[in-house]
Amino acid sequence: MNILLLGKTGQVGFELHRTLSPLGTTTAPGRAELDLMDEQAVNQYLTDTRPDLIVNAAAWTAVDAAEQQLAEAERLNTGLPKQLAEYAAANNARLVHYSSDYVYPGTGETPWQETSPTSPLSHYGKTKLQGDQAIELSGADYLIFRTSWVYSARSDNFMKTMLRLAQSKTELNIVADQIGAPTPARLIAQVTTLAIHSRMAKGLYHLAPKGETSWQGFAREIFRLAGQNTAANPIPTSDYPTPATRPLNSRMDVSKLEQSLGIRLPDWQSQLGQTLSEYLEQ
Repeated sequence: MNILLLGKTGQVGFELHRTLSPLGTTTAPGRAELDLMDEQAVNQYLTDTRPDLIVNAAAWTAVDAAEQQLAEAERLNTGLPKQLAEYAAANNARLVHYSSDYVYPGTGETPWQETSPTSPLSHYGKTKLQGDQAIELSGADYLIFRTSWVYSARSDNFMKTMLRLAQSKTELNIVADQIGAPTPARLIAQVTTLAIHSRMAKGLYHLAPKGETSWQGFAREIFRLAGQNTAANPIPTSDYPTPATRPLNSRMDVSKLEQSLGIRLPDWQSQLGQTLSEYLEQ
C-alpha cells in the first residue's frame, strides 16, 4: 500500500509515522518538501505520488489565532480536506481525517453522538466542521475520527504546560466547567492503524478514551502522577476569557467505534499514566 501521511511533525502525525509503517510504504513530506497552504503544490504532489491511502493529520490547531487568521485556518481545516477527498474520490483512494469536539455547541451534559446536531462556537470549530462536510459530500471512501483534548509526550500541550508550571508554582487556577476526555496522540494513532488494517466501514467515528474530567481534574491527575504538590484550584470559564469560545460539554459517545472495531477503549486516567511515563523517561 502506498501511504501519504500529512502533518508528520504534529502530535498525532508523529505517532502515526511510527504505527503506519507496517501497513505499507509511507511518504511523509515535511513543510520544506510540501507547502500545504499551496493548493497547486498539493495537487502536483498527489499526482506525483499517487497514494492509495491518505492520512491527513495536518490542521490549523491554534484555536484563538484562528479568530484572526481566518484564511489560514480555512485553508488547512476546510480547503485541504476537501482537496484530498476529491482526489481520493477520483482515484479510488481512501482518506483518513481528524475532526474535533469543537464542532458541537457545548451545551448540556449528555455525551455527543456522531449524529448529534453541530453548532460550532468558534471559527476553528466552523472550519473543522466544514472540512468534515466537504469530505462527506465528496463521494470518497473516508474515515473521519472526531477527537478531543489531544496531548502527547511531545510538542506543546496541556500536560507539558502543567508540568512546567508546577516547577515554580505552588498553586494554579484551572478551568473546571469544561468537561471532556483528554486523548493521547498515541491512542489516536493506534486506533487509526487498527481501523485501516481491519478495513473498518466508511464513516464518522468518535475517538477518545472512556470517562470524563475537567481541565482542573486533568491537571490534578497530572500533578498526582508526577508527584507534584501543586494545588489546582477550580475556576469557571468566565474567569479565563479567550478570543475563541470553548465548548463546556465536550463529552463524546464512543460506542460506535467500539462496536465497529470490537474493542473497548481504555479510560483517560490509564492513558495519562502511560503518556506521562513516556514523557518522563525521555
